[in-house]
Amino acid sequence: MIRDITIGQYYPAESPIHRLDARFKIIAAFLFIVSLFIVDTIIGYICVSILLGIVIRISKVPFKFMVRGLKSIMIIILFTAVINLFLTQGEQVIWQFGVLHLTVEGIYMAVKMCVRLVLLIIGSSLLTLTTTPIQLTDGLEYLLHPLKKIGVPAHEIAMMMTIALRFIPTLLDETDKIIKAQQARGADFDTGNMMQKAKSMIPILVPLFISAFRRAEELAMAMEARCYHGDENRTRMNVMCMQRRDYQAMVWTALYLCIVVGLRVAVNFFPQMI
Repeated sequence: MIRDITIGQYYPAESPIHRLDARFKIIAAFLFIVSLFIVDTIIGYICVSILLGIVIRISKVPFKFMVRGLKSIMIIILFTAVINLFLTQGEQVIWQFGVLHLTVEGIYMAVKMCVRLVLLIIGSSLLTLTTTPIQLTDGLEYLLHPLKKIGVPAHEIAMMMTIALRFIPTLLDETDKIIKAQQARGADFDTGNMMQKAKSMIPILVPLFISAFRRAEELAMAMEARCYHGDENRTRMNVMCMQRRDYQAMVWTALYLCIVVGLRVAVNFFPQMI
């Protein structure tokens, strides 16, 4: 399950999505997340799912690789489904036991929240899978640059966010090695009650934190050895420049937002749409 986490990883491929400007992809990912909270109908979620599937197809990232990232959050998805399934108030009650009750509205809400969460994870993963860490850093710094006028350290924030994303796969690989090393010494992480399983995680967390601090110190020393001084007199080998394909992608993104907003407005006039 540790290796199934796809957020923070980069999948190299030659695709139109990979060649898009990082600034546009960051904004597009943000707008996609916002659109998931605008959509509130089954038809809307079907349209969003079709669009996301088309983008994944164009990006040449294997769909199995994208779905594999959902295994690590399956517990969160199931927990969200159970909470909405048995605690959502509704008029059409199917089953009831004490404070727990199963309603038609609860089933609809559970399905909607699970689909929204799945689309959110896949859409966010697509950003990091098609954008290198350096491109993410440059894109975030450029988007945060206007905030420097009010004293916000745009470069430092972009660098920290990118380093955090970059170290997710590294720490996951380190966690996998620690688990295998502990299992080779006879550790058991699968049996016992919840408290015993929680205690068994201590031999994993302690060396993981030590390794994370050691890597952070090594990174800081490497940056100092290379005379890193933040954004002071910094130049870039590859200057970011918007091209024709980026403007075409902007048009498609605007069209997508118009469809999403139109579906939400149509619900107000046709409440029978679900």
